[in-house]
Amino acid sequence: MRPWNFSAGPSALPLEVLQQAAAEMTDWRGCGMSVMEMSHRGKQFTQIRDEAVADLRELLAIPDDFDVLFMQGGATAQNAIVPMNLIGRAGLGKADYVLSGIWSNKSHKEAQRYGDIAIAGSSGTDTVINGVSQAPWTWYPSAQDWHVRSDAAYLHLCSNETIGGLELSELPDMAALGAARVPLVVDASSHFLSRPIDFSKAAMVYAGAQKNAGPAGVTVVIVRKDLIGHALPICPSAFDYANVAAAGSMFNTPPTYAIYMAGLVFKWLKRQGGVAAIEAANIAKAQALYGFLDASSFYVSPVHAASRSRMNVPFFLHDESLNAEFLAQAEKAGLMQLKGHKSVGGMRASIYNAVPLEAVQELISYLQDFERRHG
Repeated sequence: MRPWNFSAGPSALPLEVLQQAAAEMTDWRGCGMSVMEMSHRGKQFTQIRDEAVADLRELLAIPDDFDVLFMQGGATAQNAIVPMNLIGRAGLGKADYVLSGIWSNKSHKEAQRYGDIAIAGSSGTDTVINGVSQAPWTWYPSAQDWHVRSDAAYLHLCSNETIGGLELSELPDMAALGAARVPLVVDASSHFLSRPIDFSKAAMVYAGAQKNAGPAGVTVVIVRKDLIGHALPICPSAFDYANVAAAGSMFNTPPTYAIYMAGLVFKWLKRQGGVAAIEAANIAKAQALYGFLDASSFYVSPVHAASRSRMNVPFFLHDESLNAEFLAQAEKAGLMQLKGHKSVGGMRASIYNAVPLEAVQELISYLQDFERRHG
């Protein structure tokens, strides 16, 4: 039996997908070539791309007035590509950012190279929620406290902070924020395809594939068509959304194998019952793990309950001198990649779509056993 992989990314892929990719490695559907060998402009890969786009549109109910782009550079590259494409819209030259953790801070820092960038809201301070003190970056700033400029070219937020384990449960209504004309741009990398997306609220969503959508190497960009065609002169032609959209994501040679793998994941998701079904499974997994952590005095879950991510679950041992032993014994038990990010320490279990409830139950059993022996 394979060990359970709780890596934050690149992360676990469905075993069915890996097995199909292995079976098709040297000969895709009898064409005599591996996907890695075929021309990106040939009929075989065009079919792969078209099926991937169609399946993704179906899974997320993407409206017709949005383009689906496959790009390179990961979500980190989008930190620059987004402002280069959007901030010059109508000569506005300004954008607002919500800061909720490490990744949104990276996005904000990079965007400052391209225009007037303001902070609309931040959880970077201590606060008290329902009488409980919360440390910085352990709570998601409430939309009612955001200050969005009505003439901003866009508002950017990260809807799931992979490192801090925060998730925004519902996208804001921009009209309610007094900024009805400001498009909302969402970095959804680490919970993409784990729950529905309301495209009546989001004008653009982007995500690195290596969490829930496939292997590292391809970035999915879903952008409303009216936002395309406003790139700054300094924007490289390969990163201009207008060029990528016009060429069907093949302005330059795309990450063909990563797109193929993402397409297999999309088909796997459809076989599971789609995004609604996988969301129900994700809720069950998160409730089980957080329920155990909350009932234990041996482990600490630092994120405020209302802001907890279903995908990334950080936790700490009360006695951190046990960390090395905890991780070593976890690996022996077949529970891999539980070490927290180096910037925050502790532990982190990423329970993405491909991590089944059985894996979470085995993790809980191990947590119980370790606590029993060391508590």
